[in-house]
Amino acid sequence: MRNLRFDNRFVRELPADPEPGGHVRQVHGACYSRVMPTPVRKPQLLAWSLEVAALLGLDDADVRSPEFADVFGGNALLPGMEPYAACYGGHQFGNWAGQLGDGRAITLGETINDRGERWELQLKGAGPTPYSRRADGRAVLRSSIREFLCSEAMHHLGVPTTRALCLVGTGEQVIRDMFYDGNPRPEPGAVVCRVSPSFIRFGNFEIFASRGEEELLGRLIDFTIARDFPEIEGDRAQKRVRWFEEVCRRTAVLMAHWTRVGFVHGVMNTDNMSILGLTIDYGPYGWIDNFDPDWTPNTTDAAGRRYRFGHQPQVAHWNLWQLANAIYPAIGKVEPLEAALLGYADIHEAENRRMTLAKLGLADWQDGDAALVEELHRLLHEGEMDMTLFYRRLADVDEKSVGEGGAGHAVAGFADVFYTDERRAAVQEGVSAWLGRYAQRLRGQALPREQRTAAMKAVNPLYVPRNFLAQEAIDAAEQGDLSLVDELLDVFRRPYEVQPGRARFAAKRPDWARHKAGCSMLSCSS
Repeated sequence: MRNLRFDNRFVRELPADPEPGGHVRQVHGACYSRVMPTPVRKPQLLAWSLEVAALLGLDDADVRSPEFADVFGGNALLPGMEPYAACYGGHQFGNWAGQLGDGRAITLGETINDRGERWELQLKGAGPTPYSRRADGRAVLRSSIREFLCSEAMHHLGVPTTRALCLVGTGEQVIRDMFYDGNPRPEPGAVVCRVSPSFIRFGNFEIFASRGEEELLGRLIDFTIARDFPEIEGDRAQKRVRWFEEVCRRTAVLMAHWTRVGFVHGVMNTDNMSILGLTIDYGPYGWIDNFDPDWTPNTTDAAGRRYRFGHQPQVAHWNLWQLANAIYPAIGKVEPLEAALLGYADIHEAENRRMTLAKLGLADWQDGDAALVEELHRLLHEGEMDMTLFYRRLADVDEKSVGEGGAGHAVAGFADVFYTDERRAAVQEGVSAWLGRYAQRLRGQALPREQRTAAMKAVNPLYVPRNFLAQEAIDAAEQGDLSLVDELLDVFRRPYEVQPGRARFAAKRPDWARHKAGCSMLSCSS
């Protein structure tokens, strides 16, 4: 583990907060504050990702050494680590919130692996920083398990994401009021080590624009391009425009992926938007069980539903507008920014269409397909059908055996995707008619059924980190049993493959989880 090589360009090339200490304050003229993780009473390794460890050049002996838990629990540093918390602002639920910053995240450093890849190691829950406001900078076990599992699951699903190296218990209790309803309780604490090429987010640029610190804004933009987008070429002005275009492109692709797998972020504030187009900051996220474009997992968002499933692409576009406003002083022209924002809409439409075709097993987009998809979404919603299971069952449809006049017998293959018999009865005729049109559409393309089925099952997952599964793992872990965390981590490594003996991880949400805390209702502390 001591062979990790650090090259901490962020702290080396950008200005630091000159004021020492972790006390809360407004930080001006700086990109970060140097701060040490706060030691914990009893760091204990609870879970770790084989793949991320290998990515960093760590082996089993490294991970299982006592030093590993000390370092990634916040009790020790390796040579070359230079801990800091970043300064940024953000728009939260559509309103400018001012300075935010890493309130419970501390970056240890940037390590370079044997392939020359740069990976930033960041501890979430490592104690207070100058940006913690009134909070303690800690994280609880339940939220840490959720982030750890989902980070890795998203990677294996093929969705751009930050990664997670490990989960370390602190041996300490943390007081949390999960739903902000005046009922705080002690919970076990934990620290997640998050891993990403960069944790720079939209809000890093917004804070300097809001304060008129234009020279520092330009420095951060040029640094980000040089370190994280080295493929961008041209003079300074050209690079800045091309960089924003690339940010828009990556964000558009990410939103299409979220729709493809049924992921709902829950809190798409601009400070939670990665400049690399990665899924970042797993908090009150959720997974679509019964298909509902208006569903949000975040209790804080329950009234306005700003961050609901079907609205995420529009929110991302709005967030990019805020980034464009922030970087305008460094660009100096409105036209290229507006062009890039228009490009976002075009790219998202193209990517969403491409992924929709793949989910349906269609080779190309034809007249009438938009209506076919719109009708499917209506039926999924009105029928309260499980999105993940429906698309897996759809892959098995035999278009040759479905008569052109209807598909009543084919509906039986979808019996287990409905959440209630009443909803099933209400839409059964419509689903039958839709399957007939769909089968006719399939028969019109020269794609063998076996090839189509395999292709559909390669993009429509069978196993996703449904909230009730995560909650079951959390409940067991809080009693000292981490076996379900380990098993889920293993299941999510192969989300598109049928895994014998693991059918329960591919089942739809059970009735007991419909309204259970942690399964359907989550907060920003989740």
